Amino acid sequence: MRNAQTKEILVGIGVFVALMLVLVFIYGGRALTAQAASQDYRLTAAFNKVDGLILGDVVRLGGVKIGTVESQRLGKNYRAILTFLINGEVRLPTDTSAAIHTDGLFGSKFVVIEPGGSEKNFKDGDEITFTQDAVIVSELLDLIISQGKSKIQKSGTDKPKERK
Repeated sequence: MRNAQTKEILVGIGVFVALMLVLVFIYGGRALTAQAASQDYRLTAAFNKVDGLILGDVVRLGGVKIGTVESQRLGKNYRAILTFLINGEVRLPTDTSAAIHTDGLFGSKFVVIEPGGSEKNFKDGDEITFTQDAVIVSELLDLIISQGKSKIQKSGTDKPKERK
């Protein structure tokens, strides 16, 4: 009888120690994640149009994800202000530009970062001043159609005269 009670006590102590180790591991992982996140920094950029871009969309440099869109708000002069959370390992020069691109004809939107050549780097909270707005597919199609129509009209009235 005593042997069974001793086994139960040892199993209970083992389970308790295992639980404590799991909690320490989880807490330690959060501390590492918080430390890594504290190295990330935020940049803002103002755009006239950010149509189709949503929170959490990717920020890319050379096709590689370096951050995400963290927030959107309306700023002065009714411009859209985006805040990006950038990986702390990627240091961007202060003359970097940002553009909104589309993945394919009707794909999702993302931000493309093109680094400049400045020797100074952005710090947390700085603003990217060189930006290119999102292209709206319907506006682009309207432009192509109108140019095609104008070429057709122009070619219809400017036919060369036949020689006799």
